[in-house]
Amino acid sequence: MQMRRWLVSLLVVSALVSGGCSPQETSPSPSDSSSAATTPSASATPVSSPEPANLPRLEGKATVELTVKGGKPITIEVDGTNAPITAGNFVDLVQQGVYDGLVFHRVIREPQPFVVQGGDPQSKDPNFPLEQLGTGGFVDPATGQPRNIPLEIKPEGSASPVYGKTLDTAGIAAPPQLKHTRGAVAMARASIPDSASSQFYVALTDLKFLDRDYAVFGYVTQGMDVVDKIQQGDRIESAKVTKGIENLKQSGAAATPSPSPSPQ
Repeated sequence: MQMRRWLVSLLVVSALVSGGCSPQETSPSPSDSSSAATTPSASATPVSSPEPANLPRLEGKATVELTVKGGKPITIEVDGTNAPITAGNFVDLVQQGVYDGLVFHRVIREPQPFVVQGGDPQSKDPNFPLEQLGTGGFVDPATGQPRNIPLEIKPEGSASPVYGKTLDTAGIAAPPQLKHTRGAVAMARASIPDSASSQFYVALTDLKFLDRDYAVFGYVTQGMDVVDKIQQGDRIESAKVTKGIENLKQSGAAATPSPSPSPQ
């Protein structure tokens, strides 16, 4: 039984990591994805790294609604209090209409519930092969450059998050403030900690073993029954910010609310 659980954990971590690659990266092997799982030296007091600049921030909370296949909305409470950069990136992309028309390219329920994952911009093209999805990220149309965000995990008892490191790598023994409970929404990434972009996943069950390595930034508060029915290839018809857009800051200024464009 222990061997089976280990194999399942190795499989699902590999699947999650490979789904978060940027266009320039190849998918890491299972051995690569597990190489960071070392025992940290416990830190008596959680420490934080400098906060990244020039990225959207969410100062407080916001509410996002996703509509998939014409079903009832999936409501997500996005937590910028504990994950300001990760939450700000997600809300900004929603506001820009990036997620409209994208598909959930990875759905893992067997041999046990794991995640549904989407957010690859390449999936907007209906002719793009489904099996090749999971390598794309957001490219800022204003600059033509990819936007990647740092790994951001706030330990319990800390005033600010740790950036660019897993809690184990940072030597922090405290658990994260935002945990991978069922309905958690978090960023997919490659093996490089600061490689998350637009791909996100929803936890289908409690996934405690991911808590110290991946950035949770919100939770599904309504519509988890819809999430449970999502199939690979199902498309996000619309994503919109319904509350808290005034908390989104762009380079120190409040974002200007505007309606998200319709799917192409």
